Amino acid sequence: MNSQIKKISSSVYSLFNAARPERINRKPPGQVPGTPIHTGIRKLDEVLLTVHDFDTDHYDVIRLEKIEKSESYLDKPSKTWIQVRGLHDIDKLKSVWDYFDLHPLIREDIVSTSQRSKIEPYPDAVFVVLRMIAHKTEPDGTTGLQTEQVSMVLGENYVLSFQESDEPIFEPIFNRLNNTATNLRKLGTDYLAYTLIDTVVDHYFQALDLIGETIDELEDLILSEPKEEYLQKVHALRQDLNYFRKSVWSLRDGINSLIREESPLVTGEVKIFLRDVYDHVVQVIDNIEINREMIIGLIDLYMSGLSNRMNEVMKVLTIIATIFIPLTFIAGIYGMNFDPETSPWNMPELQWYFGYPSALIFMLALSVLMVVFFKRKGWM
Repeated sequence: MNSQIKKISSSVYSLFNAARPERINRKPPGQVPGTPIHTGIRKLDEVLLTVHDFDTDHYDVIRLEKIEKSESYLDKPSKTWIQVRGLHDIDKLKSVWDYFDLHPLIREDIVSTSQRSKIEPYPDAVFVVLRMIAHKTEPDGTTGLQTEQVSMVLGENYVLSFQESDEPIFEPIFNRLNNTATNLRKLGTDYLAYTLIDTVVDHYFQALDLIGETIDELEDLILSEPKEEYLQKVHALRQDLNYFRKSVWSLRDGINSLIREESPLVTGEVKIFLRDVYDHVVQVIDNIEINREMIIGLIDLYMSGLSNRMNEVMKVLTIIATIFIPLTFIAGIYGMNFDPETSPWNMPELQWYFGYPSALIFMLALSVLMVVFFKRKGWM
C-alpha cells in the first residue's frame, strides 16, 4: 500500500511541475502602442518558417529561410498556410509582418505572450490569440501539461500561425492535408483557421482528463492519510485550474462574436463549424467549473480527515484516562498511610498478608470490566 501511494504521489507531483506556466516579463510602461517586445521565454535557437500550400490537387510543404520566397505560392489561387515557430527574433518576425502589412497592434500582441485568448476582426484580416494547454509525456515517462501562446492571422487566401516552440501540436492537421478527400483541401482558408482553433480546443479535453485523474489520485491519498503535502498539491492544482479558466473563458466570447459578426473572410458554411467549436469551449468551461468544485471538496475532505484523526486520538486518550481514574482513586485511598495503631479508624486491609496483590487484582479486574463495558457500548 505504501509503495502504491508513493507511486501515485510521484505522478501527482509531475503534473504540478509541468503545468505551472512560466513567469513572463512585462514590457516597460509608457511604450508606444504597437511596439513589439518579446515578453516570453526563448524556446528555439532560431525562428522556423514553413509553408503549407494546398488545394484539391496538391499539397506541398516547403521550409523557407526568408518570407519573400513565399510570394510564388501566395500569387497562386491555392491556399497557403505559413507556420512561424519561435517568437524571440523580432527582426525576422518583422520581415513577415512587413510582407503582409500587419497592423502594429497585431505585431505587439503576437510577441506579448501574456495575452488573453481573443478574436479581433481587422479591415483585411482576422486576428486570433489562443492559449495552448496540452497533455505532454516527458522522456522519463511522467505526464504533465505544457502551455504556450498560439496566434493566427486569417487573410483572404492565407493563414499565418505563430508558436513559441516547435511542439507538434498541429501534426494531426498535416495528416488531414495529405488526404485529398478532406474539407481542408476543398474549402477556403477560413476553414483552415477553424481547424487550427478546433485542434487547440481538442487539446483542452486531454488536459482536463489529466487534471481529473490527478484529482481522483489526490482524493485517494487524502482518504488514506491526510498529509500537509497533499494539501499543498491541492492548492497548486487550484491555481492551475484558475489559470486554465482564465485562458479559456475569453475564447468563448471571441468565437461567439466571430459567429455573429459579418466578415468577408468567414463564410456562412464555416460559421456552422465555428458553432461546434463554441459548444466545445462551453463544455470545457463547464468541466473546469466542476473540477474547481471538486478541488473545494478535496479541501473539505482534508479538513474532515484531520478532524476525524483528532477525534480518534482524543477518544483513545479519554478511554485511557477514564480507566485510570478509579485505579488512581483506589491507589490514593490505600496510599494515605494512616497508622492503624494510633488511628481510631482502622484499615484492616493494611494488615492483610495478601492485601497488596489483592488490591492489584481488584484494580486489574475493574479495568477489564470497564473495557468490556466500553466495547459493549461501542465506544471502542
